Amino acid sequence: MLSTVREQARGLTKDQRNAFVAAFLGWAMDAFDYFLVVLVYSEIADEFKVSLTDMAFLTTATLIMRPVGAFVFGLWADKRGRRVPLMVDVLFYSVVGFACAFAPNYTVLLVLRLLYGIGMGGEWGLGAALAMEKIPAEKRGFWSGVLQGGYSLGYLLAAVAFLVIEPAFGWRGLFAFSLVPALVALWVRSRVGESEVWERAVRLTDTPVRAVLRNPAVLRRFGYLVLLMTAFNWMSHGTQDVYPTFIKKGLGLSPDTAILIAVVYNIGAMVGGTVLGAYSERLGRRRIIMISAGAGILVVPIFALSTTAGWLAFSSFLMQVCVQGAWGVIPAHLNELSPDAIRGFYPGVTYQLGNLIAALNLPIQEALAKAYSYPTALMATVFPTLVVVIVLSAVGKEAKGVRFGSPGGAGSPRPENLPAA
Repeated sequence: MLSTVREQARGLTKDQRNAFVAAFLGWAMDAFDYFLVVLVYSEIADEFKVSLTDMAFLTTATLIMRPVGAFVFGLWADKRGRRVPLMVDVLFYSVVGFACAFAPNYTVLLVLRLLYGIGMGGEWGLGAALAMEKIPAEKRGFWSGVLQGGYSLGYLLAAVAFLVIEPAFGWRGLFAFSLVPALVALWVRSRVGESEVWERAVRLTDTPVRAVLRNPAVLRRFGYLVLLMTAFNWMSHGTQDVYPTFIKKGLGLSPDTAILIAVVYNIGAMVGGTVLGAYSERLGRRRIIMISAGAGILVVPIFALSTTAGWLAFSSFLMQVCVQGAWGVIPAHLNELSPDAIRGFYPGVTYQLGNLIAALNLPIQEALAKAYSYPTALMATVFPTLVVVIVLSAVGKEAKGVRFGSPGGAGSPRPENLPAA
């Protein structure tokens, strides 16, 4: 794996490497934040004397505001360039995240999480756009997969931070610690130059962003990508969010066992995203998605019905290789399907809207688990979602290898050059 990374990194400029590292760290922060709240919301509920239902709304509130952040920062990036909006975004969510450590009550924490959602909403779309615009087209698949692995790294960091920091400093210490990786991401990002693709797109077209968004082909593709991202997020959250609870409450295993299994399946996620993202350069983006989701269908029975720690770790490892293998294609796939003129806006907003709709997954799984069982909840939600991912990918299009900023290409800022959605 390391030799492959070195081989793929050969020929990249310092600016390209910095753009990728900054996007990777930003995406890791996104996952770190999400799972940090999931891990400590019972402790926060005890301190603020609120119900677990109220506390669970903190994650929902953040998800609700993410499309707002993607919309605002995305439009800004398409008008003024990627670099400054990204730096402002990282600084904003760093300060707000740190302030969560000092929230005096639930109401203040809720407001801060709403604001944090705006900041994190702008991170994935802009970071991925800048990284994919700078990475050479022929290496996009591999680095897309590695970039998506940042999400799994963030989950791992949240688990480790919970085990190491929370016992000594409590949940407030965890939020205070989140400032460190955020500032590292800001420092790396400050060393990244502006997107040359964006600068070329500005020279190639004088079409206003508003006019591009009103184009019927762009709107059809926008709707399609929201549906695709809804299915993808449902697939990801459906195989991750309730799984630790299934291990602890459904099977009666210890919290430490649940954390260790989470570490194992997140390693599988990083392996799957990297390997299958690289293979998408040979086989195509949609084909890799369908192969990954198809393999995931075969793993579902073992994943949902295992009862021992060894089989749980093994089956969840395989499941995340499949799920995040499909996800490894997404940073490249969404950016390749986006017009140059709105690439700051388009991938981020479609992703975040899909993520918002998929937030319904957790309460649905918990309701099914209460009425029937956790294995039933997993089988009933994961299997159909994988089928939907395959169907949506089969009917869609791809633009693998498109040269961003080139007139007449699939990524051209001119709407008439877009292939059908």
